[in-house]
Amino acid sequence: MGYKTEWLSGIFPALVTPFDAHNAVDEAAYRELIQHVLPHVNGVVPCGTTGEFSYMTMDEKKHAIRISLDEVNGRVPVIAGTGTMSTRETVELTTWAKAAGAAAALVVAPYFLKPNFNEVYDHFKAVNDVGLPIILYNIPQCAGTHFRWWTGEGMALDLDNVIGIKDSSGDIAFLNAMFEKIANRVSIFVGHDEVVQPAMAAGADGAILVSANLIPDVWQEIYRATLRNDLATAQKWQRAIQKLVRIVVRASSTQAVKEGLRMMGLRMSDSRHPIMRGGGFKREDYEELRLQLEQLGKIPQRTITYDLGHKQVETVVCATNDTPERVDGWTLKVGEGFAGPPMEEVAHIDLLMGLKDGPVGKAIQRSMSGWGPDRGLKIIREQPLTLLVPTVTLRSQKARTLFYDSAAEGLNLALQAEIDAGFLAEAFLDDIVIIANVFVHPSASIARRVSLNNYKAMRQAVRKAIEGRPTPDEFVNEKVSARHPFRYAP
Repeated sequence: MGYKTEWLSGIFPALVTPFDAHNAVDEAAYRELIQHVLPHVNGVVPCGTTGEFSYMTMDEKKHAIRISLDEVNGRVPVIAGTGTMSTRETVELTTWAKAAGAAAALVVAPYFLKPNFNEVYDHFKAVNDVGLPIILYNIPQCAGTHFRWWTGEGMALDLDNVIGIKDSSGDIAFLNAMFEKIANRVSIFVGHDEVVQPAMAAGADGAILVSANLIPDVWQEIYRATLRNDLATAQKWQRAIQKLVRIVVRASSTQAVKEGLRMMGLRMSDSRHPIMRGGGFKREDYEELRLQLEQLGKIPQRTITYDLGHKQVETVVCATNDTPERVDGWTLKVGEGFAGPPMEEVAHIDLLMGLKDGPVGKAIQRSMSGWGPDRGLKIIREQPLTLLVPTVTLRSQKARTLFYDSAAEGLNLALQAEIDAGFLAEAFLDDIVIIANVFVHPSASIARRVSLNNYKAMRQAVRKAIEGRPTPDEFVNEKVSARHPFRYAP
């Protein structure tokens, strides 16, 4: 029968695996990541799903586990991800991990060919015979096989070396069945970031999480608050990070976390193909993740200088590696933003920004004097002076209301947010002007979503204009993932 061990509790990040320019495991970056999370966690998990184990060779997985063991140096347990598609290779890697000194193995159900439950049981029985403590890993969205309560109970209580089960299904009903059947017999871990706090409140012993690469300290606070029965604090923090974890979990988690770590200043590669930049983790997801990390204080602040030619303006912003130390070229800057869902309420903004006495300012003067409201143009803000321009003809009163009221409200809120964030520095608001070419879908109905999506798209557009994004590097690396948001025909 399985057993419960005292050390298997708390927060364990499912470590991402950094790769170098030659597509090999980047040992220096990996050690830096481990040092980043180590003060806040109860253990680490190399070569799990987030570690892209399914894209790594056997030797690469051994190398990553070896680095983890060496860098951790006994300070916390190292749980090695040893699951593969075949029983033979899983037993081989688990045997190696035992000899290397891993505290336990995280073993996913064999995937791709979708074995039945008797075959899954026999697979885990063979791994159990290795003698290393094992954690049963249920992740049906990847493995294609969802444990049932009777299989989870059977393996946890029948196999001598099972010390826990990790459930990443997000299925609270399954977790509740596990609490009923095997609580206090083995450790029960949650692996779905969106349901961690309710799972812990219901009795989970800990969590193995992708987002714990980014916010291990917050997850530790949720865990400790739950232990002391301070559910109000745990709930407060779960709500505070819910948008962040939703983005990470649902938008190509390995790439999302890696790009988030880069925003925070850590060296980090992209995911291995077929995952690519701008694919499952879209550019609008990137911008939203950045804002969430900023709100949590995870992106460092830095002073940057705006060179307007006639004067210099210093401002303090949350800066990523893409934020230049000095921003010039204020004659004309271009930005773009896109935000949804749903499709009928998506927002798309093309933005021009520049000096008031430059071409953008002259374009506003000429447009308002020559066309103005007759062409649907409207000044919606005086500081910075902002001209709203419709992308499509507004054919009904409903469309006009959604555009001039709801979309304009979102833009104004976004501009104020960027003033508060420092990107639109107070000292130069009278020097610059903005033209926002705004799309509101002809089928739009939900005013609240139109406002929110335009808020998000405008914040993206302003920052891209100021920071000069997309950068040449982004263009090169994301050219194969570029898609039209409304239609893609290969």
